[in-house]
Amino acid sequence: MTLLDIKNLSVDFPSRDKIFKAVSNASLTVQAGEIHGLVGESGAGKSTIGAAIMGLIERPGYISGGEITFKEELTSGLDADAMRELRGKKISMIFQDPLTSLNPLLTVGDQLIETIQTHLGFNKKQALARAHELLVRVGIHDADARLDQYPHQFSGGMRQRVVIALALCSEPDVIVADEPTTALDVAVQAQILELIRDLTIERQVGVILITHDMGVIADTTDRVTVMYMGEVVETGTTEEIMGRPQHEYTKSLISAVPRPQIKLRRFSQVSYGGRDTRFAIEELVRNWPQSNNDPNKPLLSVSNITKKFPLARSIIPSRSTWLTAVDDVSFDIMPGEVFGVVGESGSGKSTVARMISGLYQLNGGQVTFDGNIVSDPSDKEAQARFRREIQMIFQDPYSSLNPRMRVADIIAEPIRHHKTMSGSDVKYRVHELLEQVGLGAAVEKKYPHEFSGGQRQRISIARALATQPRFLICDEPTSALDVSIQAQILNILKDLQEHLGLTMLFISHDLPVVRQMCDRVAVMQKGKVLELQDTESLFANPKTNYTRELLDLMPHLKGLSEEGLEVL
Repeated sequence: MTLLDIKNLSVDFPSRDKIFKAVSNASLTVQAGEIHGLVGESGAGKSTIGAAIMGLIERPGYISGGEITFKEELTSGLDADAMRELRGKKISMIFQDPLTSLNPLLTVGDQLIETIQTHLGFNKKQALARAHELLVRVGIHDADARLDQYPHQFSGGMRQRVVIALALCSEPDVIVADEPTTALDVAVQAQILELIRDLTIERQVGVILITHDMGVIADTTDRVTVMYMGEVVETGTTEEIMGRPQHEYTKSLISAVPRPQIKLRRFSQVSYGGRDTRFAIEELVRNWPQSNNDPNKPLLSVSNITKKFPLARSIIPSRSTWLTAVDDVSFDIMPGEVFGVVGESGSGKSTVARMISGLYQLNGGQVTFDGNIVSDPSDKEAQARFRREIQMIFQDPYSSLNPRMRVADIIAEPIRHHKTMSGSDVKYRVHELLEQVGLGAAVEKKYPHEFSGGQRQRISIARALATQPRFLICDEPTSALDVSIQAQILNILKDLQEHLGLTMLFISHDLPVVRQMCDRVAVMQKGKVLELQDTESLFANPKTNYTRELLDLMPHLKGLSEEGLEVL
């Protein structure tokens, strides 16, 4: 049974100078009990189609052509009141960021009860019972207590479960899931996707799954529609699209996907754009200081480091309660090595990175860099030298870039702070870095908001390279980027490591990416390192049950086309 039918849909956004066509003549159908994947790069028009289905296109945007029908009834021409009656009751939406789609001033229970009463007309007692049932259904334990808690008291994965519960309140026929697992770790992602699959089978719900994650598409969906620049370029079963793609764009998109089973020399660039920075990076080598590291001695050593955060303070120290985020962690990183750290959210990965970089003070243990203890805050000289030689690329480039500074000043700031250059040399260095990360010197006067996510991450890399560091910390550098931009960023990091001999700490929840990037991997759980092996040994023969569980939850991407891959 066809639940949703989109025919030749076009969505326009007029501006002062021209009309931007976000979606052009797009068509797709959603059947009962089917998960239909909608995939493409950022800006392809995926979320615009989702907004059009829900009647949530922001003004001045409007549907300029085509039609949307739900159970053979036209919905694209409904007025606001009729659309409000349909939205939420028959068609629900799971948004990308659960924290922004939940009211921080209301308890989870209040939000569920309000939605249930609005759509189903239940009284307060009936709505409360229904809310409890929904939390249990989406896998939230201790539902009685959780109903009285606020969104900030839930983890990211638990908040997403609450959003799913809200979407199910009215027992809808169609669910539009817009990037429901972006930036979630592999375990939570698997739980959310399993929940969506179960709901599809149990209630014969039709689901549109909007995502840039090709692993999610391959392992979850029944059919796939591929979009590029507002147009549908290919539609078919998941097996057909992922295993035997016909369109050149689809082929290049699939070839850019990190594989869990095979090691790639380099990620394929997606066609229709994306500047290859391979030769620009080679230019960088000429001016980079030669390393004199002893290859047999660790460049960085972490010895028994511990970090505790207060949960409840008391004037009587023994009555204070603390969360041990990192518990007696030790490892060495050799010169030129890419050292990976993996684990679920809350395992302590990012805390370790911030402790190494000096953003968090240690509660115990020490960090040694090139033979010098750098975790001692009293040694100012060692601290200053260390901060010049170690740089960090953060997960969210937008929040790590000053929105009031131009790109040139953002990149020049660490150069001026550490006084490594002065005068016209700084400007020349900034232009050189912008060229080397594939943006070009012409963008120097722009502000961060004028760039895409992938471009902002390139700016972050340029800033990190500004002081010619010896050690680079990459904290989830590609977690929220689509597969094509991810391929470009990972290629840049591969080039830096290959040509400059940079040593890296690479933190990620994306296990296929870790396999492609890292030489050795440490697995963390609840603040402790459970095991540490070279990458291939870890993936082939994990030593702990926890690691085996993580690897089992990883998208296996079976049946993907291997056309165009640079295999080692």
